[in-house]
Amino acid sequence: MKFMKLGSKPDAFQADGGGDSRSSSRRYVLSDLPSDIVVHVDDARFYLHKFPLLSKSSLLQRLIVEASQGGADEVRVGGLPGGARAFEICAKFCYGMVVTLNPYNVVAARCAAEHLGMTEDVDKGSLVFKIEVFLNSGVFRSWKDSIIALQSTVALLPWSEDLRLVARCVDSIAAKATASPGSLVWSYTYNRKAASSDEIVEARRCSSSSSPAVPRDWWVEDLCELDVELYKRVMVAIKSRGDRMPSDVVGEALRAYAARWLPESCRRGEPADDNDDACALEVLETIVWLLPSDGDGSSPCGCSCQFLLNLLKLAVLVGAGELLREELMDRIVLQLHDASVSDLLIPAKPPAQTTYDVELVEALVGRYIRRAGLDDIDGEDVFETNGETDDPSLLALCKLVDGYLAEVAADPNLPVSSFVGLATSMPESARPSHDALYTAIDVFLKMHPNLSKVEKRRISSLMDVKKLSKEASIHAAQNDRLPLRVVVQVLFFEQMRAAAGSASASLLLAAAGDGKAHLELDDDDGDCWKNRALALALPEPPTPSAALRKQIGSMSLKLVGEDRRRAEDAVSDGRRLARSASIANQSSRMSLSSRSRRIFDRLWVVGKPPGPGEVVSKSSDTSGSSQSPRSSAKPLGSNKSSGSSSRNRRYSVS
Repeated sequence: MKFMKLGSKPDAFQADGGGDSRSSSRRYVLSDLPSDIVVHVDDARFYLHKFPLLSKSSLLQRLIVEASQGGADEVRVGGLPGGARAFEICAKFCYGMVVTLNPYNVVAARCAAEHLGMTEDVDKGSLVFKIEVFLNSGVFRSWKDSIIALQSTVALLPWSEDLRLVARCVDSIAAKATASPGSLVWSYTYNRKAASSDEIVEARRCSSSSSPAVPRDWWVEDLCELDVELYKRVMVAIKSRGDRMPSDVVGEALRAYAARWLPESCRRGEPADDNDDACALEVLETIVWLLPSDGDGSSPCGCSCQFLLNLLKLAVLVGAGELLREELMDRIVLQLHDASVSDLLIPAKPPAQTTYDVELVEALVGRYIRRAGLDDIDGEDVFETNGETDDPSLLALCKLVDGYLAEVAADPNLPVSSFVGLATSMPESARPSHDALYTAIDVFLKMHPNLSKVEKRRISSLMDVKKLSKEASIHAAQNDRLPLRVVVQVLFFEQMRAAAGSASASLLLAAAGDGKAHLELDDDDGDCWKNRALALALPEPPTPSAALRKQIGSMSLKLVGEDRRRAEDAVSDGRRLARSASIANQSSRMSLSSRSRRIFDRLWVVGKPPGPGEVVSKSSDTSGSSQSPRSSAKPLGSNKSSGSSSRNRRYSVS
């Protein structure tokens, strides 16, 4: 810290009782001559002599002359910036006593000297002149001293503003912050990242080889000591110096300032009292206003997505205005895919019934999708989108949304519409796997046991069972919370997957896996699901590709012209292989629940062509008990001639 001593005479100012003159309201100068003037400054009284004061201060000259003409020996100096302490410095200078100027008192002394008229017009080598020399040669050339002096200007407004002391301090700080780290010339600096705060390195005494490298953001923590208005002025001055300061460094400075001044309760996402809310809102508005308008590719505005989401969370807690929230949301959507689930857990503001503000997150995702040019996808047809995207940002965002759904699904107050709206906001091409979505659906169904059958179907229809992993399929097949139709779909496609190992089963899977094979049950989950499952097991195949024709030719599977019996044998063989593979796999994994096992057995009984003399029996969906065969049931062979041409046409490959 810089300092400057003025005068040469010993300090002779005393207070009543010989104590500290600054703590007493009555002060005087030790002298053989009695005092002949009393100067009142605020609540303090100074017993002084007229002659030293008349030769240094134009204001005191006028006041003393006026008092003498009225026969008084007391004068009052009102509105003196800095009060009694600043006047004592000026009075000591008039007496030629030793005065020590430092960054803490120099601004007050400068303002008081200006108010008292201690300028060059009154006396050469005035106090104003000497203070200006100290400011220019010492304070404004020191980083720390400039910050201290700037902080002291707050209590001296508007004098410090009118004398441009605030502006000069700000310019000094901004010039040093934007200078090249390799050319630092002020007294002290330290590497905040590589050294602790008490390891000070004197740059002027260290060679370039021994001095540690100074990072670009070395200054950010020092500026955190400024109040919000001064900080705003300094940051504006720093940002106005062209491209000398990268956006990421400005963003780091704003993050450090937010961590220093935002109430701890607000940073934890807890409600704060009114004083904390007012302080937080002021800091928040300043930080958002100072956010850089550009940045690099990884951080478009110089700040991380986590930091911006924390600001948005705080904006919700303190009730910030709509414009401020819109500004934050516009910046967040540029890098929303870099967020984490915990960053999106923004508490809802009353009177909302949900724990977290799901509508706000849905709005963010919607803006991201519109910005990516994917907003033309209809929410109802989102699962009909063919293909998968290779955009890593979109894949990351979809994974984030599914994880967020699993977290908020545990809220019993979350409505079905909010869950469905957020789940369908992402295009199907961004979900190569539906395991995370299934987890969210399972949590939602568990925490909402009173959903109607229609609502359960609506929730479950969000999931595509063909995109579940082996482990998820096994879990879903035994999940009693899922509707029956979904369990049937899971079982069927799991058997198709297991049967893909054999050649005939691969052909059957290619015919069934055209992207539109979904088991449809009646509204009451009645007996007709069997016939629909059988129809699905023998679907109308699409036009085969050249590769499929080659595979069929190599396998010598020429279905055109073959009779119905050979087609049925091929299908029956595929099913038996699929069933065998499935049974072997399930025995190594885990046994199905009784409900799933009954559905599984029923599915294959329906799909298996009955042999000669066998009849198709009808079972209840819940009991599994057999009913008497219908009297009109006939062996399959008796209708062979009537159905042969139809089946041959159905399986013809041209």
